[in-house]
Amino acid sequence: MTRRLGALLGLVAMAIQSVAVPAVAQSVAESPTAELRGKPITAIGPGYQPQDRDERGLWLIAEENERELKRSSFVVRDPAINAYVRGVLCRLVGDVECADIRIYVLRVADFNASMSANGVMIINTGLLMRLQDEAELAAVIGHEYAHYRYRHLLLGFREARGKATLAVWLGMTIGVIGTLAALGGYFEYTRDMEAQADAESVPLLTRAGYDPARAAQIWQQIRDEADATAAARKTKSRKDKDRSIWATHPPTADRLAALTRLAAPHRGTGETAGDRYRTVFTNFWPMLIDDEIKRNDFGSTEFLLGNLAQGNWSANLLYARGELYRTRGRTEDMGAAIGFYQQAVATGAAPAEAYRGIGLAELRRGQTAEGKAALRQYLALRPDASDRQMLAAMADEIMGGQ
Repeated sequence: MTRRLGALLGLVAMAIQSVAVPAVAQSVAESPTAELRGKPITAIGPGYQPQDRDERGLWLIAEENERELKRSSFVVRDPAINAYVRGVLCRLVGDVECADIRIYVLRVADFNASMSANGVMIINTGLLMRLQDEAELAAVIGHEYAHYRYRHLLLGFREARGKATLAVWLGMTIGVIGTLAALGGYFEYTRDMEAQADAESVPLLTRAGYDPARAAQIWQQIRDEADATAAARKTKSRKDKDRSIWATHPPTADRLAALTRLAAPHRGTGETAGDRYRTVFTNFWPMLIDDEIKRNDFGSTEFLLGNLAQGNWSANLLYARGELYRTRGRTEDMGAAIGFYQQAVATGAAPAEAYRGIGLAELRRGQTAEGKAALRQYLALRPDASDRQMLAAMADEIMGGQ
């Protein structure tokens, strides 16, 4: 009995944790009310404050987490990036409702975003790298805002607590089968909330003048990335491994189909703003690709870069591909990496880091003079580079102390 209760409490804790950190999402409906499992949910308005003990408790936890966020070294504090992301939110929901939301961009390579009960939205840089345009960013932001507007975190907390209480009772009366059935009902409820947030995103995107079809494209890319990872590792794709009864989100295939269907009447009617999106993150690109490559998923990253290029390899994408091959480190990869870096430089728009890549790759294959020249070029272009001391020492060593 003790062992059974211990396993049960572990499942309950896992359930509550999954409520506290919801993942990627999309936005809001015209109506001030919506339905979840046939029950009406009233949307909150501007300046909303918690209404009862449960909600005040969730807000207190969220406020403590936000205090930690404000001090975190992972927060991206670039004014242009933060202003841009916030501008997309305000375009979606209007300046009045936008004022209640604080957005934190975190330097985390994973594809994820989340929303807290008190209006804190977190967007990972790994997500930003995978998006192709502003419309896709709007889809993510809108989904997260829908979680806030319809108080999904509070609803999920209450559902988890109710199911946990029922599960304990069932565990003591009819055994583990009843316990698992009760907890499975909770996860089904969270999937319903995610599906609702997806559905709420489409009208919001449409009203804001974005192409709502871009919301579905996000999930198509995630599935394609899973295939690419599997192909590179010679394993079976995990793109459909999300159909467990314990999953907190609907299967990606179901989300893709639902969003495609909802957006169909409005497909192509709004803008995507791909050029504007890419311009904002140009100076941020070397950091994004460095973090992405550290994920050590060659197939996924190679697919991601090709998908972003769509046959039109920009200087930034060529640089990223060079970094990918150089970092993998096979002997034959060094020549390929140098080729990509040189193509980037030939465009006239390559980041200075392309010369750093050429230098390191040339040294790796024993081309001392070429490596020395490229490193010098990089240091001349980036006099304040964080790795200046290390590379200058390498150059001196190569020069034989001259």
